[in-house]
Amino acid sequence: MSHPHPELGPPPKLPKGGLRVTPLGGLGEIGRNMTVFEYGGRLLIVDCGVLFPEEEQPGIDLILPDFTSVRDRLDDIDGIVLTHGHEDHIGGVPYLLREKPDIPLIGSKLTLALIEAKLQEHRIRPYTLEVREGERERIGPFDCEFVAVNHSIPDALAVAIRTPAGLTVHTGDFKMDQLPLDGRLTDLRAFARLGEEGIDLLLSDSTNAEVPGFVPPERDITQVLQQVFARARRRIIVASFASHVHRIQQILDTAHEHGRRVAFVGRSMVRNMGIARDLGYLKVPAGLVVDVKALDDLPDEKVVLVCTGSQGEPMAALSRMANRDHQIRIVQGDTVILASSLIPGNENAVYRVINGLTRWGANVVHKGNAKVHVSGHASAGELLYFYNICQPRNLMPVHGEWRHLRANAELGAQTGVPRDRVVIAEDGVVVDLVKGKANIVGKVKAGYVYVDGLSVGDVTETALKDRRILGDEGIISVFLVVDSTTGKIVGGPHIQARGSGIDDANFTALTPRLDEALGKAAQDGVAEVHQLQQLVRRTVGKWVSDTYRRRPMILPVVVEV
Repeated sequence: MSHPHPELGPPPKLPKGGLRVTPLGGLGEIGRNMTVFEYGGRLLIVDCGVLFPEEEQPGIDLILPDFTSVRDRLDDIDGIVLTHGHEDHIGGVPYLLREKPDIPLIGSKLTLALIEAKLQEHRIRPYTLEVREGERERIGPFDCEFVAVNHSIPDALAVAIRTPAGLTVHTGDFKMDQLPLDGRLTDLRAFARLGEEGIDLLLSDSTNAEVPGFVPPERDITQVLQQVFARARRRIIVASFASHVHRIQQILDTAHEHGRRVAFVGRSMVRNMGIARDLGYLKVPAGLVVDVKALDDLPDEKVVLVCTGSQGEPMAALSRMANRDHQIRIVQGDTVILASSLIPGNENAVYRVINGLTRWGANVVHKGNAKVHVSGHASAGELLYFYNICQPRNLMPVHGEWRHLRANAELGAQTGVPRDRVVIAEDGVVVDLVKGKANIVGKVKAGYVYVDGLSVGDVTETALKDRRILGDEGIISVFLVVDSTTGKIVGGPHIQARGSGIDDANFTALTPRLDEALGKAAQDGVAEVHQLQQLVRRTVGKWVSDTYRRRPMILPVVVEV
């Protein structure tokens, strides 16, 4: 990835009494959130999430933060504070705990329950510390106070970190819904109190910094759902994030009013909603939720299915339904609700699913044609309001792409944060808070770490480039035997193409070119097998490019006799 600070080298030793902040994910992207705080030689990590792959990363399951900069310092980590239970904030925890399973996890009740269930699949039993808003905990040299924030999942927290270097506040993901479904407001009184104390550095959610005004309240969606349910004549299928408890609650309440039964589809949806129900975050009327197998005994007009796949994930339930690769078959007259916003980069995948569902006769309701989702992130109006309350001395926008970070930085400057104290960083850029001033001082390695099946970190950018070439242009294999003395071809060439769109019979025109190139190489004394393979690759590549304007992967095998 490009780096806006090419002049930066490794950071110097942290000055005594200073606080070091190193984002390892979440800046310049939506996902992979992870920030490392250092004071007095000890480390505190806030969040450890994953990023989901895009089309140009074929075969990749997840993308992790790069743990290289902390791998040699695992014993220095006093804890991992988890702000809330979304995958882009907790999904990387199992991979970090694989390296040191006893790092304490600190978070709210629901957040810890979600990560504990995930860790169980990895056979890791973590040490956890449950906290609530308003509580303070000493975690090594870090005095952490937890503040309630409203988000699209219950129990979200911001964290105020006190050290002798000053007061730092990390908002996590937040918005300021004044009519939240669970009655849990973003605690502006606590933020005002922290502002009075003096916030030396504020790390603030940037996701909606470009969006003017205020995010509509979640309650507005209920009326839209009522209308959709009233019009639906057959099954209703709702796709949502498996952690969006508030949205699922609205679906359950609406289904109950309309006399429909609900079944959860998808392992993560069943698991997370079971946890939310058991902990009291999800209120389920008796008899409302049934096993998916029981739906065969119910008429279509009495059925609601809640599944994953709102982002077009290829293996999620909704995508498989659209592709006719699921036990649940979409039929004419079904209603499908995509109750989520589009995460940047997922647009094509989502529209592909919408088209597939529509093809089979479904009526698809999504954010583009109905108000079935509101964001969980503060818009520009809320951020301005927030900064005027907090009055931070230094501001560091986090959680967002570059356009979001810059828009958030501008909002902070408008509210009076001096522009030389607004720090726009990216993953790996090290920021030191020393004597009340935040400055960029260096950079550490913070590239993508790819998870492919059971492999973690083995797939490189080079391998992905090869996969893209194979997917886009195909492969041509060339096998030939050459005389080690004369360099002439004595066997082959055997040329085969797969996925390139070139008929194998057309390669007869290539043989004279290979003969000529290898003969000239022999005259020049070129006899080493690797050099001959490179020569074959160049010769075949130039012929294919000149003849077909294509650039497939070319795999030469040269055997000397």
